[in-house]
Amino acid sequence: MNLPPGFRFFPTDEELVVHFLHRRASLLPCHPDVIPDLDLYPYDPWDLPGKALGEGRQWYFYSRKTQERVTSNGYWESMGIDEPVFTSSTHKRVGIKKYLTFYLGDSQSNWVMQEYSLPDSSSSSGRSSKRSSRGSTSSSHKPDYSKWVICRVYEQNSSEEEDDDGAELSCLDEVFCL
Repeated sequence: MNLPPGFRFFPTDEELVVHFLHRRASLLPCHPDVIPDLDLYPYDPWDLPGKALGEGRQWYFYSRKTQERVTSNGYWESMGIDEPVFTSSTHKRVGIKKYLTFYLGDSQSNWVMQEYSLPDSSSSSGRSSKRSSRGSTSSSHKPDYSKWVICRVYEQNSSEEEDDDGAELSCLDEVFCL
């Protein structure tokens, strides 16, 4: 899946969590609907082009959260790095970014996945508990935030240097600030 010519998709961590993942987990429509659902784990990372939203050498997709991360040729293993995702305006924690790397057999590859998830206690849980304390008859309308993740997969080149400032630019920042 690709964007039309002239469109770019370079979301920040905050944008992925707040504008895409939270809406998906809440079963709200997301416009534009550009990130596809993909059961990642039957696919090796080099099979993603054409199945996930590709921008440059990065692919984005929604997936169900699972502990089973085995493909036909290898497996994804956590790097042990879990970073909180904060809003830029209020510095409220809105998500978690987990890093995983792909292994071919026992050999670590250059493929990296950033898996974004919502925190266990979402901001809507307070509202849901208030509703239930007022006598709401059904708790089945409460979104299950633990089911969905957004994944960003890319192949890391050893020659690429990371930006030292750690700042991310949103699409609007790139248009108006550069």
